[in-house]
Amino acid sequence: MKKPFMERFGDFMAGKGFYIVLFLCVAAIGISGYYLFSSLSPDKDPGTAVAGPAQVTVTPTPASASPAVRVTPTPSPQAQTAVRTTPAPSPTPAATPAATPQPAAPTVFAWPVKGTLISEYSVEALAYDATMGDWRTHSGIDISAELGAQVVSAAAGTVIDVVQDDFMGTTVYLDHGSGLTSCYANLAAVPTVEIGDTVRAGDVLGSVGKTAIAESALPAHLHFEMAQDGSPIDPADYLP
Repeated sequence: MKKPFMERFGDFMAGKGFYIVLFLCVAAIGISGYYLFSSLSPDKDPGTAVAGPAQVTVTPTPASASPAVRVTPTPSPQAQTAVRTTPAPSPTPAATPAATPQPAAPTVFAWPVKGTLISEYSVEALAYDATMGDWRTHSGIDISAELGAQVVSAAAGTVIDVVQDDFMGTTVYLDHGSGLTSCYANLAAVPTVEIGDTVRAGDVLGSVGKTAIAESALPAHLHFEMAQDGSPIDPADYLP
């Protein structure tokens, strides 16, 4: 009686069939390994088809050549040639002109008019003023003289002012240097000197008048004052 196929296959596998199947499996593994190794070998013929993803080599297209631009490099500060700069000469300061020395004030004065002293210098004590009817200071001296008598410079100097004072009438001021000045008031309306005139001792400045309203109660006279640096001083200390 013929055995079924499965029994016969089982008998076959229990005998020589097992070894045959094992051989076939080993052979199949070897063949597969051979082909796999051949596909990875660099010496493979390029015409042989290879399984797996194809490798594509892309050659970049060269860009159009740009026109060459010539760049001149800027030299570094270290590479620059040292330039020796000659400093500009400092301007010579202008010489300061020496101050013109003021002439020394005269030490001797002359009486500006011939006459009698009727009012003395008084700035520390009050003196009675007959014109104003009160007691007040008197910053000069009053020398009586005939109306129209010549009034002269008590010392050399320069005329620095000629004014028509509301109280002391026509007045002439002289600068004698070193801050010393003299004043001639109650002159006639028109003096004989002008501002800027240089006079010597004894030069005529004007004449005795009656233009000083503040001393109109006194007889005709010359009101004479002196000052040092603007402060009144006693003329009697300078007159002979």
